[in-house]
Amino acid sequence: MDAIDEESAAAGRATTRRALLILNRKARNGGLDISEPLRVLREGGIELEERGCDSASALAATIRAGAGEFDLVIVGGGDGTLNCAAPGLIDTGLPLGILPLGTANDLARTLGIEPDPAAAARVIVEGHERPIDLGEVNGRLFFNVASIGFSADLARELTREAKKRWGVLGYAMAGARLLARTRPFTAFIEHDNEIFKVKTVQIAVGNGRHYGGGLTMDPEAEPDDGQFHVYSLEVDNWWRLVALAPSLKRGTHGSWRDVRAFTTSAVTIRTRRSRSVNTDGELTTATPAVFRVRKRAVRVFAPAAPGGEAAR
Repeated sequence: MDAIDEESAAAGRATTRRALLILNRKARNGGLDISEPLRVLREGGIELEERGCDSASALAATIRAGAGEFDLVIVGGGDGTLNCAAPGLIDTGLPLGILPLGTANDLARTLGIEPDPAAAARVIVEGHERPIDLGEVNGRLFFNVASIGFSADLARELTREAKKRWGVLGYAMAGARLLARTRPFTAFIEHDNEIFKVKTVQIAVGNGRHYGGGLTMDPEAEPDDGQFHVYSLEVDNWWRLVALAPSLKRGTHGSWRDVRAFTTSAVTIRTRRSRSVNTDGELTTATPAVFRVRKRAVRVFAPAAPGGEAAR
């Protein structure tokens, strides 16, 4: 046992916590051997009880059913799985531990949680909680981002099988196929007592820093800053999206003249015809889309900053 595990085990002997463990075996890395992270959790004083879910929609109900039995919830899966857990976490107030087993793991990246599940388990054992915001659109919750346009079309194009086989590369492959078919659409963006009519290929409303398997909403964005970071890609040719790609990865796209970017705590987006809204990688609602921030809505185990608080 290494030094970190010995410290975790010592802490665990002092205080035992009971955890509801939910694993998405269909996630991209859901079939991996996770005996090592489970060992880290147990030796860190966390008593695990795994409960299965027949479907993603049943995940929140499983959390609600365990409200009086557990001290925390540990979810192994990707961003879509975590999204399904959000309503149950709000209703019970239980803190969330993340084992990143998905394709993109954008929430884990935003929180500074390493992609290695054993390292992520050590973060849970250390027990530093960070209250974070949730986004809400038409009553649907999201951790990372909600989008209309290109990303929503990409979510429809990218099959579960492609994500499992190709991982983040699958996003690029599907995106390349979709680019040539992409056309601007008219939208009305209302925020802070103003309404803007735009021709855009995508509007993204970000709650966290990272999304889409490695893209950045804003390098300064934090999941507890009480703000949405919003952008609209008002380009008229697909090749401009290609040119924008490096900036979208770095989060510097807001400096481009054909990108509208702003922060707000509430925004409404209307379109001439109903368009799908993608929340954390899944199509869950449609325009008109009314967004609001749910401030400090859930607690998540995150790495501690040097001063001892959960890292920001």
